[in-house]
Amino acid sequence: MEGVHLVDGVNANVFLVIDEEELTVIDTGMPRNASKIMDYVNEIGREPSDISRILLTHCHIDHVGSAHDLKKLTNAKVAIHQEDAEYVAGTKTYPRQKGVTVILFKAASPFFKFKSVQPDIMLKENDKVGKLTVIHTPGHTPGSISLYDSEREVLFVGDAIMFTDGRIVGPPERFTPDMKKAVQSIGKISQLEFDVMLSGHGEPLKPNASDRIKEFYVSLK
Repeated sequence: MEGVHLVDGVNANVFLVIDEEELTVIDTGMPRNASKIMDYVNEIGREPSDISRILLTHCHIDHVGSAHDLKKLTNAKVAIHQEDAEYVAGTKTYPRQKGVTVILFKAASPFFKFKSVQPDIMLKENDKVGKLTVIHTPGHTPGSISLYDSEREVLFVGDAIMFTDGRIVGPPERFTPDMKKAVQSIGKISQLEFDVMLSGHGEPLKPNASDRIKEFYVSLK
């Protein structure tokens, strides 16, 4: 899609959105991935200084892990919803989850140590960031957001919904402390009109993505 790029190999989808001279990074993958993002920026003929902002869809380490290093390399402003900001800043500890996957992440933590980063922008519902509109979609985390580009008819949903192996699924329950809110957020997303849905994991859902999300939400009732 014109103006939207996916950076591969960063342990969660990282997207670059290009609007003329301005470059926005959506999520940053796990720690130690800033150099991969910068290599991709160079490959498309852009400079580190072209990155004006880093938007984080939520506070989990596989989405914010490289935010500190990327901010240091680019001097871009980091933005996250106000309800997840303290976790990224390191002033509040995120509640521990249970399960095998969490144990594996804990075992790997010496290799993927998270560096806290102070957000520059605290986002809230309906804020405009460039051409993107902030949609608060909590449940997976308190401050989970989706980012709506009405001109391109694209919705970035973080982990609120995923399309993987040909199936639409909600957020993983073991990492989602409030599934009731998560389902409500899927309902909120289903009210938007978009042709392409881009998630934090999995593949793009297209075309007619909003129609398929409406059907998925009905199946959850």
